[in-house]
Amino acid sequence: MSRKAHWDQVYRTKGPQDVSWYQRRPDLSLALIAASGVSKDAGIIDVGGGASTLVDFLLDEGYTGLAVLDVSGVALSYSRLRLGARAAAVEWFEADVTSFTPPRRFGLWHDRAVLHFLTSADDRRAYFATLRRTLQASGAVVISTFALDGPPKCSGLDVVRYDERAIQAELGAEFQLQEVRCETHIAPWKSEQRFIYFRFRWQA
Repeated sequence: MSRKAHWDQVYRTKGPQDVSWYQRRPDLSLALIAASGVSKDAGIIDVGGGASTLVDFLLDEGYTGLAVLDVSGVALSYSRLRLGARAAAVEWFEADVTSFTPPRRFGLWHDRAVLHFLTSADDRRAYFATLRRTLQASGAVVISTFALDGPPKCSGLDVVRYDERAIQAELGAEFQLQEVRCETHIAPWKSEQRFIYFRFRWQA
């Protein structure tokens, strides 16, 4: 099954509030975005943010030039419906991050839990190539993955778990690690998942 078919099926079956990674308010993502110092008009792309509420809160806080990228059109449709008229203020990209060609560059790349699903080295290289052609020079990167003590699988798929050394090796020396935060996420059915968040600055 393709990635698109898999995630469309997940969202058709469960809905946006019934998946393990659901957050009513993504507080840690919002804090790291604020800490990056990116200007509110620099543009933020939320990778894999199809049904996430992050874009709602960014709009509330006055950020503009927002975009959401997701392989699942079903997930994106939930967010557009939820936002109503405000959805017109956001660019929506239904695409696989490993082959996405952005129409412009953004000041900040945010990804909560796409990278860790890329178990193939080729897919990870393609992901980081997309990041480089999407991010502005000196742009900020906020990426969250499962931590080393996080689950080895999610939604029936294997994942790659990360710590600082592993993700720095993937990104390369031109990305300067500025902050690391750990989070114990509580799924809707009360199980715990260990996440790790990284904030980088691209020294391009």
